[in-house]
This record gives sequence, C-alpha cells and structure tokens, in this order.
Amino acid sequence: MPNDSDPRSILVVDDEDTIRDVIRRYLERDGFAVREAADGYAALDAIREEPPDLIVLDLMLPGVDGLTLTRQLRTLKPSGSDDRWRIPIIMLTARGETSDRIRGLDLGADDYLTKPFSPQELVSRVKAVLRRAGETSIPADQALEFEDLRLDPTARTLTIQGQPVALTAKEFDLFWFFARHPRQVFTRTQLLDHVWGQEFYGDPSTVTVHIRRLREKIERDPSQPRYLLTVWGVGYKFES
Repeated sequence: MPNDSDPRSILVVDDEDTIRDVIRRYLERDGFAVREAADGYAALDAIREEPPDLIVLDLMLPGVDGLTLTRQLRTLKPSGSDDRWRIPIIMLTARGETSDRIRGLDLGADDYLTKPFSPQELVSRVKAVLRRAGETSIPADQALEFEDLRLDPTARTLTIQGQPVALTAKEFDLFWFFARHPRQVFTRTQLLDHVWGQEFYGDPSTVTVHIRRLREKIERDPSQPRYLLTVWGVGYKFES
C-alpha cells in the first residue's frame, strides 16, 4: 500500500488507445500515477498485481466486459488483500446506455460519465470519488454538518439552523446514509439494500415516498430541492 507521500494510483481501462491517452495525460497533469489496460483480462491482471486507488472503467470491453469486471471486483477478495480491494469505480458508458448505467451502479460502481465527456470533468469526478472513499473512515458515531444542517447519529437528531426537525426512524436512516456519501448517485435498489436491508421485499417506490417526505422537511422549496437531488433515469444523490 502506498504511503501518504505517494501519488494516488488510477487504472484506466478502455479499448480505445486515444481515450486512454487523453485520460492519462489529464490525470498525470493533476499528479496521479496512471496505468492502462485495453481489455478486461489485462485489467484483472493489473489489479491483482497492484490494486489501484480508483478504476476508470469502460463498460464496452473485449474479453471481460465492464459490468462483469465490476461484479467480480465487488464479490472477490484475493487472499491476503486488505480493504483496498473495495476499489472505487467510475464507469464510462455510451450515451443512451441508461440500463447499463443502472446495472453498473447496482453492482457497486461509484459514479459514471457518458461518452463523449470532458477530461476536466473526469478529473473532478476522480477527485470527488476518492474524497468520498476517504470519508467512509469517519467514525459511525461522529456528527456531520453541512452548512445549516447537522446530523447527530448518537442522538439520531437532525437540526436545521439549530432548530430540531422531526424525522421517522427510516427517514433518519436514509438521510444519514446520503450524508455519509455526498454527491454519490444511488439507484432505488441500492438504497433499499443499504437502508432497508436485502431482506426487504416491498415496493421499491417506498424509496420515492421517503425522498419526497424528507424533501418536505429539509428543503425550503421541495419542488426545487437543494440537498436531495434526482438524477433522472438513474436515482438520487445528496448535494452538500
């Protein structure tokens, strides 16, 4: 594992040489150490040799495709490996591949970009995802503050500008999950798994209902939310 002085390592997996070259140049310009792989098999070899800090992964790959690779990375853990095996993944998808984006997020990808994309935006996404990955080390009992919002997991309370806001138990659990993963997009299936638990067999629309109720309680204008945003065709995210 690299020490604090080492650059963060990024593995770029794409079968197009030009795309890999552009991504590599922009990431290296921002101080990242970049390795490349042109297909899924080469990516697996590179990951087993030295797990990167983050993977930029095209879904349409020869050999092992991006969805299969994501599934393997989220279910396999080599002997002797540490928690770094839970490697953040940013997917690259073609425009219109909404179903693949949803499948990728459900499998455990952390973010996505549609082609064609801005290299500068990709670098920003890489930094944001790595920052969020670092935030998962925040103690589970530590209160979180976002401008005028304060969430206290020990007392299970939410205050806005110092005023308490009454939340049901599940509303608090949902908002707490969002708050610990700011700017990350989650599908309804992911939210059901993480907040309600995999044993939940109810209607997935319960997520939509809870989002609506949370907005009514925390947003100044629920019709134009500032915090709990809808990512159309995919899911929801918390913008802090």
